[in-house]
Amino acid sequence: MTVGCRVMPHIVIDPRRTALIAIDLQVRIVGMETKPYGGADVVRQSMRLADAFREHQAQVVIVQHDWGGERPPAASELVDEMLPRGTDLLVAKKSQDAFERTGLHGDLRERGVTALVLAGIATDGAVEITARTAAGTYGYELFLVEDAMTAFDPVAHDLTVGKSFPALGTVCTTDEVVEAL
Repeated sequence: MTVGCRVMPHIVIDPRRTALIAIDLQVRIVGMETKPYGGADVVRQSMRLADAFREHQAQVVIVQHDWGGERPPAASELVDEMLPRGTDLLVAKKSQDAFERTGLHGDLRERGVTALVLAGIATDGAVEITARTAAGTYGYELFLVEDAMTAFDPVAHDLTVGKSFPALGTVCTTDEVVEAL
């Protein structure tokens, strides 16, 4: 198991101003070989986060990669566990960045969101790119949930979690986020 560097030893999350962003938990992507966690593990942890957010009436955002065209690739739909419910937002993105040309920032600001909890696949891909835009461009406070994300290369996951993420926000675990809500 990877141990991330902590910016703060104890986290505090205000559910009224925090949203969960679950990125690319689609059948095709979740089914690929990933490390250090399997796709099913990431879905399970992301589901725990989503359930906790919903329980506290906090915003859940499900981000799905949209390859475009009339015939999307096979298995591009979301895994059943991560289908949007109730007030969840569904964001279709055409690039790695969940903010690029999606309206996500405006939707979050309308709801008073100033902090984000990020989860999904891949740590060093869509999750990191989204994190950089969220923190660097829009100034969101970030909580990066190490055990609710994974990569196609364990070294890339470890480097991103250990080196890049601490500069962007707080690296934490699913248990810590659930407890902080």
